[in-house]
Amino acid sequence: MTGSGEYRARLEKEGFQVIPWSISRRSLNPFRALYSFFQVLKVYRRERPDLVHHVALKPIIYGAIAARFCSAIPAVNTVTGMGPVFSNSSPLMFLLRRVLTGLLRWNFTAANCTVIAQNEDDYALLVKQGIAMPEKTVVIPGFGVATGQFVPHPEPSGVPIVMLAARMLREKGIHEFVAAAKELRNQGVPARMVLVGEPDPNNPGCISEEQLRAWVATGSVEWWGQQDNMPSILCQSHVVCLPSYREGLPKVLLEAAACGRAIVTTSAPGCSHVVRHGENGLLVPIQDSQALTTAILSLLGNKELRNRMGEAGRARVLGEFSDEQVARQMLEVYRKLLHGKWQSRGQDLTEKKAEISTPA
Repeated sequence: MTGSGEYRARLEKEGFQVIPWSISRRSLNPFRALYSFFQVLKVYRRERPDLVHHVALKPIIYGAIAARFCSAIPAVNTVTGMGPVFSNSSPLMFLLRRVLTGLLRWNFTAANCTVIAQNEDDYALLVKQGIAMPEKTVVIPGFGVATGQFVPHPEPSGVPIVMLAARMLREKGIHEFVAAAKELRNQGVPARMVLVGEPDPNNPGCISEEQLRAWVATGSVEWWGQQDNMPSILCQSHVVCLPSYREGLPKVLLEAAACGRAIVTTSAPGCSHVVRHGENGLLVPIQDSQALTTAILSLLGNKELRNRMGEAGRARVLGEFSDEQVARQMLEVYRKLLHGKWQSRGQDLTEKKAEISTPA
C-alpha cells in the first residue's frame, strides 16, 4: 500500500498487489491526515492481513493505530531515521516532535508491535526517550544491498568524478557539497563534482530545479538528474560523497561500498555506521564544507588509498549488509510476532497476506 508512483507497474510485474494510498509526506493538514488514516483502516478491515509492516514515520503513525483498531494485527514498524522533526529546532518542529513522540510511544508499547531501528544511535534515542521498549526493539541495518548487482569495476579514466547521489534535499548536505565544489574549482583542482537525483517537492528541505540549474550554470557542479541504473552510475565515480545531517542507514553509501568506492560522509547517525573512518572512507563534521573539501582532496590525490578503502568497503558490505542477511533478520522478526502461526499454517511468506504501508 503506497502512493501511486512510478514503481507501481514494476511491483505488479513482480507479483505484488499494489493498493493506492493518498499520503503526502509534506502536508501538515489534519483533515488530509485523517483521510490517509481512514484509508489504511478501511484496507486493513477489508484485507484482514496476518501481519503489517510500516516503513517511515507517517505510515507508522497511521498504520500502527489502524492495526490496533483491527484486533491488534501484529505490526512491524521500521524507523528509517528520525528526520527533520527530531533534528530541527524550530518552534513548529518542537511542537510536532512532542505530538509525534506521544503517538509513537503509544504505538510502540502495544503488545502487537515490534520496532526496527536501522542504527544503534536511533535505537538508543528511542529507548532513552521512552518511545520504545528495549525488549520490543531490534536493530536491522537497512534493507540490504543486492551484492550481485552492485559489484566493483575499475575506476574510469579521465578527470576524477566525485558523486553525491540522493534526493536533492538540504538535509543531504547539498549546499556543503556545492561549497566544496566551488572551493576545489577556485584551487584549480581537476575534478567533476556530480549531483545525481531529483528534487522532492513533498519534503520541506527540497532544493528546487531552478537552484540546481543555477549551480550548474556556474560550472562548479554537474546535475545528472534521476538515474535508474545505479550500479553503472556509481561505478562511473572515483569518490562517493554524502554529507548528510542524519540518516537511518543510507543505502547509497552501502551500494557505493559494494561497488568498491571510497566514501566521504559525515559523522551523523546512520552515515557513521556505514563508514569506519580511515578504513573504507572518511568522516567529517556535519555542515562543515571546509572539512569536506579537505577530505575529498585527500582521496583525489591518492588512488592507492581509494582502492584500499574500496576493497575494505566491499568486504564490509558482504559481511554485514547483504540483502540475504537483512532478509533473514526481517523474517525472524515476522516469525516471532506471528507466535507460531507461521509454522502451523505451513505457508511460505509469499503466500501470506501482508500489507506494507510505505511512501513511494
